[in-house]
Amino acid sequence: MEINSSTIILITGASSGIGAALAVEIATYGAKIAICARRQDRLQEVAQRITENGGNPLVIVADISKKAEAERAVQTTIETFGGIDILVNNAGRGSMGAIEDTTQEQLESIFSLNVYSLWYTSAIALPVMQSQKRGHIINISSLAGKAAFPYASAYIAAKHACVGFTAALRSELIDTGVDATVICPVNVQTEWGQKTEGGSIEQLFIGGMQYAAAQPNGHSPDEIPHSLQTALATAMAFLTPEDVVKVMIDTIKNPQKSDVFTHPGSEEIAIATAQNRPITEKLQRIFFLGMRQTYEATRKQTV
Repeated sequence: MEINSSTIILITGASSGIGAALAVEIATYGAKIAICARRQDRLQEVAQRITENGGNPLVIVADISKKAEAERAVQTTIETFGGIDILVNNAGRGSMGAIEDTTQEQLESIFSLNVYSLWYTSAIALPVMQSQKRGHIINISSLAGKAAFPYASAYIAAKHACVGFTAALRSELIDTGVDATVICPVNVQTEWGQKTEGGSIEQLFIGGMQYAAAQPNGHSPDEIPHSLQTALATAMAFLTPEDVVKVMIDTIKNPQKSDVFTHPGSEEIAIATAQNRPITEKLQRIFFLGMRQTYEATRKQTV
C-alpha cells in the first residue's frame, strides 16, 4: 500500500514507544493520522511532533480495553477523515506473576487490553475497509506470542491469542483487498518493561540474565545447535522503537502473507519452538531459573 496524503491511519497505544514512533514517521508521508491512548498530555506531545513532520493528527483519548471507547475511537477516525486505510492495534500491557499469584482482576485487565480490544476495533474498521476493497489491520504481538517465559502467563497467553486472532482474520480476508498482519517484536527500548502489572518484568529479566551470566554452561553443545544459541542471543538484543518502525513501514508498503518478526534471530526461535519446544526451553533453562530466583526474592520483599 502506498502511503501518501490520502492515507488514513489509526494507531492505538500511540502516546509512547512503538506507537508514537510509528505516528511520527508516518507523518513524513503527509498522512492523516489518528492517535489514540489514555494519556492526553502524552498524546498532545506526539501530535505536536506529527504536525512538525507534516502530518495531520487527530487526538483521541480513549481506553480501548472498554468496548464502547474502542468503537468510538475507530468511528471518530472514520467520521473525521472519511474512511480508514490502516488500523494498527498497538496498545498493550505486560504482566508479572506466577500462575498461582495471578489474580482474576489481572487476567481481565490483560486480556481486555491485549485481546478483546482487537475485536472491538477491527469489527468497526472492517466493513469500511471491505467496502473500499483496500485496507490493512496490523496487530502488535511479540515473540511471546510464539514462545514463552515464566512469571508472565497472562501476557504470554494474551499474545498467543493475538497471533491466533490475526491468523483467523487473515483467513477471512482472502481476496477482499484487505490485509492482516501480526508483528512480533522482542526487546524494545521503551517504558513497557517497567509498566507491567504485578511488578516490573524488566527487573525479572535483568535478574535472569545476571544469574545466567554467573553460571557455567548448563547444556551440552551437542544437544543445543550452535545456530540456535546464536539466534537466541541475537534475538534478545534491544532495538529502538524506530528500528521496529522501519520494519512496520516496509510491511505497510509491502503486506506480508505471513507473520512479521522485527529482531534478527527471532523468527528462527519461533520456528524452533514450534518444531521442538523442549529444546528451546532447555536452551533457556538457566535464564528461567534466574528469573525464578529473582521472582521469589521479589515476592519475599513484598509479603
